[in-house]
Amino acid sequence: MNRNIRKLINEMHDQSKNPICAYIYDLAGIQKHVSDMLRTMPNQTNLFYAIKANPDKRIIQALLPLVKGFEVASIGELIKVRDVSKSIPILFGGPGKKDYELEMAIRENVSYIHIESLLELKKLIMLAKNSRKHIQVLLRINLRTKTLPKTKITMGGRPSQFGIDEQLIEEAISILKEQENTHVHLSGFHFHSLSNNMEAELHVEMINHYIKKVNMWKETHELDIKVINAGGGFGVSYDDSPGFDWKRFTSLLAQSEGLQNLGETQLYFEPGRYIVADYGYYVAEVIDLKMSEAHCFAILRGGTHHNRLPASWGHNHPFSVVHLARWSYPFQRPEITNSKVTIVGELCTPKDRLYENAEVEKLRVGDAVTFMKSGAYCWTISHHDFLGHPHPNFYYITEGNHYE
Repeated sequence: MNRNIRKLINEMHDQSKNPICAYIYDLAGIQKHVSDMLRTMPNQTNLFYAIKANPDKRIIQALLPLVKGFEVASIGELIKVRDVSKSIPILFGGPGKKDYELEMAIRENVSYIHIESLLELKKLIMLAKNSRKHIQVLLRINLRTKTLPKTKITMGGRPSQFGIDEQLIEEAISILKEQENTHVHLSGFHFHSLSNNMEAELHVEMINHYIKKVNMWKETHELDIKVINAGGGFGVSYDDSPGFDWKRFTSLLAQSEGLQNLGETQLYFEPGRYIVADYGYYVAEVIDLKMSEAHCFAILRGGTHHNRLPASWGHNHPFSVVHLARWSYPFQRPEITNSKVTIVGELCTPKDRLYENAEVEKLRVGDAVTFMKSGAYCWTISHHDFLGHPHPNFYYITEGNHYE
């Protein structure tokens, strides 16, 4: 954890009479990271940000001048992007789109709608015709394959609520080619088969598989394919194991047979976690240390109602301790040294745990536990109002290490 984060945490503590609890987002770090990603991307590849990872408006604004566009999975997310830009390209996905969502997507001029079922396709054709507007679509395909990389979360290559099964492609294309369809146009295909893959080589292999399939469908069905959306799924490690190697991935991709066979087709990526995870910090002050049958618990002002990711994934979330000086009580300050401690939150549930049996050199009541890698799927997936505790504060680091 860098000095600027520690400095900000100390300033937060000095300015508050109550135990501190906050998220810190390093916007400058996100911008540099994405700039570095773009620098190694091959021609014909484009980077979108999947805002489901973190739809914070300041993050969307920070990424606006860098990414090709944004991927959204609901009208709520669509509105967040359009509040920032009326013209930035938007990819609209999600397996349960309602009529009013499709209608709004048409009105808001999204670039592509990801079609997840034959029924959804039929509804969109009807709605587009009624609106007299033309809309471009990508068919999301659930491939029949057992060769996908193995990760903690998979959405393809097995029975799934996501996408159209590969064997239904011919029927989907027939619906698009029907005489009654005058306003919905097939621009390509969308694949998102997994999440949090750590293997660059396997990711390239998977994309080559996508391109090979699409080229086969192009020939079989005489299609003009403008876009292949290869989704996201680039992994972030929450322990000591290596995360996804983006530079190796883009280098291998540039040399791959698949990329050479793209022709005029554009290849899209829509990562979320990989873009923002490392640039968010969740800070919560220790409000009690207690022993229970020789087991130590550190209770935080905060917990899984603010950062549900460790409970959701069943992992210990990486953290660092920031020692804070203030102790205003007339009695001794509780502390532990060279001990194991389980870090828990303030909720009335045993599931409110963020790290089990952590080894700490020193931890005191009043110190701040700072959970790194909290930029993605932490705050927005959490049950914020359970028990009615106050929400955390939010701080942003901008260029030049300015705090807002």
